[in-house]
Amino acid sequence: MPATRDELMQFFEANGLKVSTVDHEPVFTVAESGDLHDRIPGAHTKNLFLKDKKGRLFLVVALHDATINLKKIHEVIGGQGRVSFGNGDLLLEVLGVSPGSVTPFSLINDREALQVTPVLDAAMMQHEVLNYHPLKNDATTAISNQDLLAFVRACGHEPLVLAVSEESQAL
Repeated sequence: MPATRDELMQFFEANGLKVSTVDHEPVFTVAESGDLHDRIPGAHTKNLFLKDKKGRLFLVVALHDATINLKKIHEVIGGQGRVSFGNGDLLLEVLGVSPGSVTPFSLINDREALQVTPVLDAAMMQHEVLNYHPLKNDATTAISNQDLLAFVRACGHEPLVLAVSEESQAL
């Protein structure tokens, strides 16, 4: 059974991670979330659930307006051959969330199998405060960049901070 928002909040607290959450209308795409950027301080993000030719899974997390070349990203993240988007059934099975609610916080549901490689874009990680859905797209939770790293590690994953976006590669 996937973790609930309450269980996620308890996990943050148990691991000493400071977050704040704002409830809002559901948003399914970055384009739909535009007005939230004005209302909620911090960097806003997008999350890509990707699968390579060998079936390895990646969760790529970047700024909402990052330019990512999907034809070449496998070279940066260590994928075998080009990547494609993982389908909704696989997303639900592995990370316990549905399309439109993809978030690094869903790694809480991959603590045993450790099937997903989390990849955090270097440009995003330069922002002090980062915003993600708390497992559903009807709220946004702010977390510091350092607490995000601590969260990923507390879920048993070692995050890869890589220059996956064109913006990161220009740094």
